[in-house]
Amino acid sequence: MSLTRKPGSEGLRPASSVEQLRKEGNELFKCGDYGGALAAYTQALGLDATPQDQAILHRNRAACHLKLEDYDKAETEASKAIEKDGGDVKALYRRSQALEKLGRLDQAVLDLQRCVSLEPKNKVFQEALRNIGGQIQEKVRYMSSTDAKVEQMFQILLDPEEKGTEKKQKASQNLVVLAREDAGAEKIFRSNGVQLLQCLLDTGETDLMLAALRTLVGICSEHQSRTVATLSILGTRRVVSILGVESQAVSLAACHLLQVMFDALKEGVKKGFRGKEGAIIVDPARELKVLISNLLDLLTEVGVSGQGRDNALTLLIKAVPRKSLKDPNNSLTLWVIDQGLKKILEVGGSLQDPPGELAVTANSRMSASILLSKLFDDLKCDAERENFHRLCENYIKSWFEGQGLAGKLRAIQTVSCLLQGPCDAGNRALELSGVMESVIALCASEQEEEQLVAVEALIHAAGKAKRASFITANGVSLLKDLYKCSEKDSIRIRALVGLCKLGSAGGTDFSMKQFAEGSTLKLAKQCRKWLCNDQIDAGTRRWAVEGLAYLTFDADVKEEFVEDAAALKALFQLSRSEERSVLFAVASALVNCTNSYDYEEPDPKMVELAKYAKQHVPEQHPKDKPSFVRARVKKLLVAGVVSAMVCMVKTESPVLTSSCRELLSRVFLALVEEVEDRGTVVAQGGGRALIPLALEGTDVGQTKAAQALAKLTITSNPEMTFPGERIYEVVRPLVSLLHLNCSGLQNFEALMALTNLAGISERLRQKILKEKAVPMIEGYMFEEHEMIRRAATECMCNLAMSKEVQDLFEAQGNDRLKLLVLYSGEDDELLQRAAAGGLAMLTSMRPTLCSRIPQVTTHWLEILQALLLSSNQELQHRGAVVVLNMVEASREIASTLMESEMMEILSVLAKGDHSPVTRAAAACLDKAVEYGLIQPNQDGE
Repeated sequence: MSLTRKPGSEGLRPASSVEQLRKEGNELFKCGDYGGALAAYTQALGLDATPQDQAILHRNRAACHLKLEDYDKAETEASKAIEKDGGDVKALYRRSQALEKLGRLDQAVLDLQRCVSLEPKNKVFQEALRNIGGQIQEKVRYMSSTDAKVEQMFQILLDPEEKGTEKKQKASQNLVVLAREDAGAEKIFRSNGVQLLQCLLDTGETDLMLAALRTLVGICSEHQSRTVATLSILGTRRVVSILGVESQAVSLAACHLLQVMFDALKEGVKKGFRGKEGAIIVDPARELKVLISNLLDLLTEVGVSGQGRDNALTLLIKAVPRKSLKDPNNSLTLWVIDQGLKKILEVGGSLQDPPGELAVTANSRMSASILLSKLFDDLKCDAERENFHRLCENYIKSWFEGQGLAGKLRAIQTVSCLLQGPCDAGNRALELSGVMESVIALCASEQEEEQLVAVEALIHAAGKAKRASFITANGVSLLKDLYKCSEKDSIRIRALVGLCKLGSAGGTDFSMKQFAEGSTLKLAKQCRKWLCNDQIDAGTRRWAVEGLAYLTFDADVKEEFVEDAAALKALFQLSRSEERSVLFAVASALVNCTNSYDYEEPDPKMVELAKYAKQHVPEQHPKDKPSFVRARVKKLLVAGVVSAMVCMVKTESPVLTSSCRELLSRVFLALVEEVEDRGTVVAQGGGRALIPLALEGTDVGQTKAAQALAKLTITSNPEMTFPGERIYEVVRPLVSLLHLNCSGLQNFEALMALTNLAGISERLRQKILKEKAVPMIEGYMFEEHEMIRRAATECMCNLAMSKEVQDLFEAQGNDRLKLLVLYSGEDDELLQRAAAGGLAMLTSMRPTLCSRIPQVTTHWLEILQALLLSSNQELQHRGAVVVLNMVEASREIASTLMESEMMEILSVLAKGDHSPVTRAAAACLDKAVEYGLIQPNQDGE
């Protein structure tokens, strides 16, 4: 299906005065376009507004922010209005609403008391004051009742005689649960709770430390002042040091606590020194740097566990780089590079075997590479990037020169780390004098650990365009010798991956094969053999997957791979193991097998021109045609690919990068392409796994995942596919597919999916409205493509069950109702059905709209008559309901209808069998009789 879009434009119409813009903003606000209203009021403020006008505009902006649920901005705007006019009760009331939502009840009640004093008879203010007073009393009662409970919990937990008892376990669980509620967290905090939790941490007992850390999460969550106080009491160094303990569970709990602290401090930096309760506190930006500085120190601290080091890297990955490149401030990244780049490189250059001074895991170097890559990508200009290169090169030189063989190994390992991360920096490091030569020389070493470092560096270098030709010329023979002659599987498998990389240099281009016919298949067969050998450790088998990730560009390899059930089983088992660095390779191999990479069919005319000009023309492998791809997808589904991918998505590791998430999204989209396969994907948890992929990752990855969600929502019961609260999380990804940068097919599928959701419940309709989908859906109702236009109309029909949408149709000065009436007379029967359904719904819910139908078009009567005369019973019924609603709404409209041919049509329909159409037609005639417009015949009919 090919869907195209008609280009359009939107925006505020020019206005010349403050008054005009204010009125325009008011109209937009009434129509539910709060963003548009906000823009109008903002534009008016930019003009020469009087202080009184400014107060009105600020309070109107506060109303918009309240509707948009941005309560901080609502409070700020209302405060500006009050500054201009201290007696502005509307501004005071709106500020009280914002403060209440922000949890600052004591401040909200002061504003409401002021409102009541200014307008003592205003019942709205009186009711609001009573409600907020009740909330405050309830909070006081709750706090009082928990006083004794908190004290009792800590007594049990700190009693040495209660060690290991069920009583102690229950007390720790209750403490954690209490801290999850803000009021409970505040009570614990004010009851000297942080100092008592410090005592629990000092016991060194795993259970008590976990309880203390989880309670601290509740205390610090979304509360910057409590976070700063907690860090002050416990000591930043002490909190960070818990990451490095041997207990994996405690280290992960500490990681979660530090993440919550980072979020609270970052929010504080964004909002400018304000906590949840509005207290002025220490500069959160300074606290943030202290926390990051301690994490950087932990990276190179001897005695820290490998898991703790990995968790520290994970926190830095999440906390340091900008979330969006639209944010101009990358000062934190620059500071980390200056203060800690060498420390990150030290982890990246550490060897797992034999163990060095720093304990590292199989995932440490990959985590360091990801952090380095994110820091490099966060740089804004050439000068910043040049400084990064200089620091990296100086560090590598410091190990490479004058440190002997051990130093050279450390330097080469660091280069590998850079090649896996910011490859520009890795390529420059390879060009340093003697580095590449040392790599080649060490490949021939008799020491396994030296060979491993050198061969891995060679593999990573082979994937970079600048070095591939050099290695093809100088390294292929060496890799072949290692593969054939080495007695160690760990060396042979890595040499094989190097050959795989070089052998796949042509990608999917069938005409660009590097090796002789059949060589690629032999390499793939050996990779599968090693992959299936569970006697080899997971770290070594990972390299077999790396090899397949490259070799599966070849369609012959794909076909053999999906036929090998044992290899697929081994692949999926490895993806679930603790060897997390395998995830990207697994995802890459699956993308290749499902052909879910971007591919466009070349234009035949351009191909002929290229051949005429003797230019290279890429060729598709015969086994990459759609029928072969569909067959491979079926085999992967049978082998359990969905369950494996669901486990991969759940991974809490920096290895699950945005790029890796995008690959998984591509595979999921390929898996749900065929309708008959969607049930299998849903049954194995694919629907739930797609939601996080659609909410986080690259733009392309999020769009692919959202489209897969749309396909599932269209053809399956959404309440079964996304049980519980998950169904509400699906709305935002679907709405994102309505944007103009998405394809027509994506727009269409999103509209169809939203139509299904809108028909389920009012809460879902409200969620769709909250995501600002209505203006976009309305836009698609004007599309030239009939399928998109129809889908948008159907979606609007279901949304019309919501009061807010009914208000939009009832508002003056718009053509929404006219469009539905006209579409009810279109030739497209499906579009007619959707529009007539919308009309039936709206005229039932809002009788005032009935009197406006004759005003919107002179053809209204013939359109309704055509509906009643339709051969389609569903159209007949919808038309009959609209006519019945109009007859019941007004005697005048009923008179107009009965004076036309409508009466004859209704009379015929009323004589039919006992169908909904017959009953509606009879009801119309009965009402006309009641009005005295017609007389029943002698038979009483």
